[in-house]
Amino acid sequence: MSKRYNLSEQYLDRALKSIPLGSQTFSKSRTQYPFGVSPYFIEKGDGCYVWDVDGHRYLDMIGSLAALTLGHNDRYVTEAVTRQLQDGVIFSLPHPLEFKVAEKLISLVPCAERVRFGKNGSDATAGAIRVSRAFTGRDHVAVCGYHGWQDWYIGSTARYLGVPQATRDLTHTFMYNDLESLKKIFENFPDQIAAVILEPMNVSEPAPGFLEGVKELAHSYGAVLIFDETITGFRYAKGGAQELFGVKPDLATFGKGLANGYPVSAVAGRADIMQLMEEIFFSFTFGGETLSLAASLATMEKLESEPVLETIARQGGKILSYLGDKISQLKAEDVFTTAGHPSWSFLIIKDVAPYTSWEIKTLFMQEMLSRGVLTIGTHNMMYAHDDQALDLLFSAYDEVLPLLVNAIRSNTLREQLRCESLQPLFKVR
Repeated sequence: MSKRYNLSEQYLDRALKSIPLGSQTFSKSRTQYPFGVSPYFIEKGDGCYVWDVDGHRYLDMIGSLAALTLGHNDRYVTEAVTRQLQDGVIFSLPHPLEFKVAEKLISLVPCAERVRFGKNGSDATAGAIRVSRAFTGRDHVAVCGYHGWQDWYIGSTARYLGVPQATRDLTHTFMYNDLESLKKIFENFPDQIAAVILEPMNVSEPAPGFLEGVKELAHSYGAVLIFDETITGFRYAKGGAQELFGVKPDLATFGKGLANGYPVSAVAGRADIMQLMEEIFFSFTFGGETLSLAASLATMEKLESEPVLETIARQGGKILSYLGDKISQLKAEDVFTTAGHPSWSFLIIKDVAPYTSWEIKTLFMQEMLSRGVLTIGTHNMMYAHDDQALDLLFSAYDEVLPLLVNAIRSNTLREQLRCESLQPLFKVR
């Protein structure tokens, strides 16, 4: 048991006795954090910092899996939630916040004419698929990116255990920036594709004409176009990636940054398609829960009243610029590269013989965590990431990146690991 993470590891041992994986979220579990060199439980957060149960402070570059656009415990959001808490959380009839939040979302998102709420991004994507199937009378779906845990999507990945084969057979994966791979799906399943759903951007930028081409293909074959903006929404632009790239889908799904970490998601889109939400079953006891809706309204108001996204993009751009210079300085282009949007960017680690990218990433996490930076190699930017926070990040990178390069060049990387290497699980991006 490591001294630094003593209580975290005790808690993990305790949690595993009652909770499979010891976590409610796969991406927060022990599968993603090397044992012996990682914290496993966070106790509190404020701004862009969090504290683990052993009392160590970290600069948070994960942002609760990109759910935070403002920061932990944002005062404006917290005050809105506190006010609503005095009136109640859930009621036997709808609360006015439901239509107020829907109206605000419609005012910001280009494709939004009607809105329905869920709690997780998976709720929203599943609802969008169901209403698209109802609208088209078709069953098959073309997917690109990550779209949640439910059977219709996860059955198309390596994590399909428990998903019926009949369900798996209805979902078909195409490649990002590859229109031909999408066209082949339409050709192989003529008049059967209900919807095309994709993340409009994740690691790579859309090639010129790609998103436009996806929309043209979908419509020419009679399918509904869905943008999964669970991450890009209220992060790339106030109206999401569809606003940034100027391509309006038929439907879009939102979550994460919609309420700065409070549990709410949304399906939004064309009125004629969304009207079928009255006929299909998309219904949640907590779909109109008021604390999350109050947080959502406050978050969108702050996005309008303050330079939130401009600041996020500027600060994230500084990180990409720094990394580009650092990688060049270290002559480490064979080890690292960067990708993504300034608001959600990636330090990509490559395989470098005799080491896998997973071994290199394990040493990366070991060293970054020991220096007080909570990271998995992404930069999920928050409004709270000020220059002082970036100085802390760059100071850690100044030490860790050369350490990694030297460990690779001198063939001593495995000897420097104080833990077992992470193992590949499943890849969707």
